Amino acid sequence: MSGDALSHIGPGRVVALCGGVGGAKLALGLYRLLGEDLSVVVNTGDDFEHLGLAISPDVDTVLYTLSERADKERGWGREAESWNFLGALSELGGETWFQLGDKDLALHVLRSAALARGESLSDIVASFAQHFGIKAKILPMSDDPIRTVVETPEGNLPFQRYFVEGRCEEEVIGVRFDGVDTACVSKPVIAALKAPDLRAIVICPSNPFLSIDPILATPGMQHLIRSAKAPVVAVSPLIGGAAVKGPTAKIMTELKVPATVQAIAVHYRGLIDGLVIDQADAAQREDLELPCSVSHTLMTTEEDRVRLAGEVLDFANKLALEAEAAPPRGAAS
Repeated sequence: MSGDALSHIGPGRVVALCGGVGGAKLALGLYRLLGEDLSVVVNTGDDFEHLGLAISPDVDTVLYTLSERADKERGWGREAESWNFLGALSELGGETWFQLGDKDLALHVLRSAALARGESLSDIVASFAQHFGIKAKILPMSDDPIRTVVETPEGNLPFQRYFVEGRCEEEVIGVRFDGVDTACVSKPVIAALKAPDLRAIVICPSNPFLSIDPILATPGMQHLIRSAKAPVVAVSPLIGGAAVKGPTAKIMTELKVPATVQAIAVHYRGLIDGLVIDQADAAQREDLELPCSVSHTLMTTEEDRVRLAGEVLDFANKLALEAEAAPPRGAAS
């Protein structure tokens, strides 16, 4: 990223909406540029109970990524992990389809005990982030349980059964979020989205249907985003009609949604002010009915993540400046 782009970033807080691995990559780039001025609202629809433990896969991925504890080879879990617990579990005939490393297990045990004492998930995650030395705020979307359920022709599957155990092989005919009707946006998320110095809201390139939609489905979330005076910018998870990793394109096809950046723009219609797309999709730019920025969105190195984060912030700043310069509605031409 050029010095000119950096000069456009400016002061103020940024809120990023994020799912797992793909979204965490951009979140890391934003963190490198913003530090404590970044708040990451993380999907908790993937959370589930396994072997009596409360597990928050997306939250933990963001914690590990921003604290440089993530396993870069596997793309998930902790680096330099060991698997003694999983081996002993297998000997006893326990379920091993969801791999729990020995280091990773510590988070699940502590989270489960804290939840049992009545502590909120937000407070628990804030404590983890502090112990990991993370200056940014890592914010679960809700302190109430919301569970993503994948609907298939063979029946409904809890998200982790579909994603990890079933390896996304089942056809998806619908997605729902159990518990969402009685859930609330967490208080720290409300505070972040109402911050007077909020200057951008970024939707990371996470799966729109499985990672971002649970966040947006949380009652009150979309109203908070629309009420914010900061521009909202989404980064497309597609490159040339395909996802870098994960089942985004597969699910779009099964839900009869074309795997195009135009479909991503339509999915977020009425919520975002601009969309960042990859060079491979530049030809579709003219089909979009909103401002668009073309970039190289593939993030294979940390330098890629920081560069893309800077370009996203620069684009958001440009949108904010254009909104300030626009004449009031109803003004004489």
